[in-house]
Amino acid sequence: MSTIRFSDELREASEPDWSAAVGHRFVAELFEGSIADPAMGSYLVQDHRFLDSFLQLLGAAVASSDRFESRIRLGRFIGLVSGEENTYFLRSFDALGITAEDRARIPDKAPTAGFKAIMQEAAQTCSYAAALSVLTVAEWLYLDWAGQAPSPLPQNFIHAEWITLHDNADFRDLVTFLRSELDRVGPSERERCQDFFRRSVALERAFFDAAYA
Repeated sequence: MSTIRFSDELREASEPDWSAAVGHRFVAELFEGSIADPAMGSYLVQDHRFLDSFLQLLGAAVASSDRFESRIRLGRFIGLVSGEENTYFLRSFDALGITAEDRARIPDKAPTAGFKAIMQEAAQTCSYAAALSVLTVAEWLYLDWAGQAPSPLPQNFIHAEWITLHDNADFRDLVTFLRSELDRVGPSERERCQDFFRRSVALERAFFDAAYA
């Protein structure tokens, strides 16, 4: 009998996209602090664009979860996304000289539209396992690359804080929680989880590519 974790099984099945995203040019230049402002600005504008859909997905996960303790943990994460992370975006836009009017004029790139769609699709299934499949990719893949950051971090707060937002004790605890929940409820909806997980990883890779488009 296989002892591989369900979440590990999903990650392995998502190759080569997972490794390509974790080792992407964007990540390497972020670590170096050498990523050009236009690329970083483009990336952050697009990332902030699907925050609303992400909150919808988190809300769906809270509603469809089968345990009170899980709802409490997800609720704390909603508070973080709505507060500290959103504030980081706004500070970064100010530093990069990107106004609200600029952001409103910039259209969604294809991976951004894809992320909005898959988050809303997963939310509309009313399936906790489906919501977890997308959420786990969104957080675990980022921990995977951020956890490889060198020391010291880049001097620019835009670069450094994007790394530390995704590599700290609370964030690692969140990823541990999401993976354990997916391991617990996912196998009963294996094919659905595989589909959402694989498509989410492919979108992550495309999202990094799009920063340079």
